Amino acid sequence: MRNGSRRSDTAVATVTAVVLGVAGLSACDAFGGNSSDPDGTKRSATAKPAPAWDRSPTSVAAVGDSITRGFDACTVLSDCPEVSWATGSDDSVRSLAVRLLGKSGAAQRSWNYAVTGARMADLPGQMQQAAEHRPGLVTVMAGANDACRASARAMTPVSEFQEDFETAMRGLRKVSPKSQVYVSSVPDLKRLWSEGRTNPLGKQVWKLGICPSMLGDADALDAKATARRDKVHDRVVAYNKVLKDVCAKDRRCRYDGGAVFDYRFGGDQLSHWDWFHPSKDGQSRLADIAYRTVTAKKAPVA
Repeated sequence: MRNGSRRSDTAVATVTAVVLGVAGLSACDAFGGNSSDPDGTKRSATAKPAPAWDRSPTSVAAVGDSITRGFDACTVLSDCPEVSWATGSDDSVRSLAVRLLGKSGAAQRSWNYAVTGARMADLPGQMQQAAEHRPGLVTVMAGANDACRASARAMTPVSEFQEDFETAMRGLRKVSPKSQVYVSSVPDLKRLWSEGRTNPLGKQVWKLGICPSMLGDADALDAKATARRDKVHDRVVAYNKVLKDVCAKDRRCRYDGGAVFDYRFGGDQLSHWDWFHPSKDGQSRLADIAYRTVTAKKAPVA
């Protein structure tokens, strides 16, 4: 009896060990531990891959401000959407929509909801309009008017700017979760002041109220004026960081990597009506930047 009992105890212990061992392996697999393919190669649990960026979207909707409306590119103090970098039809500009869809495709499947004077607070409403079309791509160029206020003190706080942009993105995703988004950086307003201040006509137009926080007292170079322009410049840099960071959280969003901010607009690229907004040539350069970003295999690194 003693020998039989010992043999039984040994058998039970062996079976128990095997069962526990198998259970342990199963538990490890279930909670993401290493497991093996049939050929014995070890593999690890991985996150679901991000969707591939579609470099050939079949429709384009644009949101933003006066730049996307082609303001002052054709006549003084007027919109000229046909030369818009995003959705225009002008042959000399070759807008992003024309480059992606062809001229007839752009006429049928592109929409421009940008509004001259719009700030980031207006973007959620514009984005809702764009989302109704379920566009393949939405272009965003906004933020210049948040910095271009009556004074540097009146500029949109960075926290509000971020909240408004996040709200706009959430609104798009609620209605059109698969739309891709191209986000342009805010242009370097200080660079535009530096270039335009050499033109007497431009400075006269600036006095009508174009970006007073940066362009007011255009010839003043004293410490107070310099500090004011530096403050506006720093705010634009902060806005661009927000655009970059918020876009990075969305798998279907591409920021231009600061390309528009870095672009050195010269006399040929600025409106000869106000020497601040892009001319037709400037609009074409913006279309170049957008097209390169949208059709690149990888997103640019800021």
